[in-house]
Amino acid sequence: QGCTQKYIVKNYFYYYLFKFSAALGEEIFYITFLPFTYWNIDHSVSRRMIIVWSIVMYIGQVSKDILKWPRPLSPPVVKLEMRTNAEYGMPSTHAMAATAISFSFFIATMNQYKYPFELGLAAAFVFSTLVCLSRLYTGMHTVLDVIGGALISAMLLVLLYPAWDTIDHLLLTSPFCPLFSIVVPLVLCYNYPKLDYYSPTRGDTTTILGAAAGATVGFWLNNQYSASAHTGTSAQPGLPLTSSTMVFVLARFFTGILVVLLTRWLTKSVVLGVLGYRYQFPMGDLQARRRLEVEVPYKFVTYSCVGLTATVLVPLLHQLLGLM
Repeated sequence: QGCTQKYIVKNYFYYYLFKFSAALGEEIFYITFLPFTYWNIDHSVSRRMIIVWSIVMYIGQVSKDILKWPRPLSPPVVKLEMRTNAEYGMPSTHAMAATAISFSFFIATMNQYKYPFELGLAAAFVFSTLVCLSRLYTGMHTVLDVIGGALISAMLLVLLYPAWDTIDHLLLTSPFCPLFSIVVPLVLCYNYPKLDYYSPTRGDTTTILGAAAGATVGFWLNNQYSASAHTGTSAQPGLPLTSSTMVFVLARFFTGILVVLLTRWLTKSVVLGVLGYRYQFPMGDLQARRRLEVEVPYKFVTYSCVGLTATVLVPLLHQLLGLM
């Protein structure tokens, strides 16, 4: 599990294209694109994307560990990734996330902003297709894994779409929203399906649900205190990007990402330090950090703080700096 086959790259275009496409289904994309949407495009679009993303990813991760379908054998395939090799294969959560995010973004914006319907549909299709193909190229999934993931995600999107407005309204106005947003994800994380060996799926699921929980509490707080939706210069689909708009967009993005990354580092250090003191292990002990009583609280608290920071503190900082 710790070694990989040797291989020679013969086509660097496909190699870097699909390595990049694979990254579009991982944390580095989530932690940049979802906040970017919230800071620069539209709060309602971001809320709907996060709702769909968290539900789709939880179902996908749990399905993996219930079905327990193995990944492709190597050989004959050559695996270009090793971290996710410990996970099961069916369904491909990369395919699920790409389908959910791209099409929920398309559906949420098509009636709000002026851009050609065909162009939006094509962009969503190309984005999800590239991520799906990357899972085949990197040797991490079979064709059935990818098709299954995309179809499950599409089915969930169809089922959730009619309830979007209702769910969004409840999450913004219900007095029980903060309690519900924290308790339910925590219960799901602590009762995640048990495996015979360690797999990163539980930790990844906790990361996703924690981030969604923090963001949801942030949405609720903003609504309670009448924090206005973004109305300044923004990168709205269908509108030309002027140089002044780009300056504001980039300034908001880089300022926000810096704060988010700082929050993640600081919270992770503090929480791991507290848990290490409680359970008597050094912070660098990887095996200890994989234990249920450590992994779930440290990842949930860390990423819920990230979600809360991105939706509450960063917009306040943007206002303070005159970037809105």
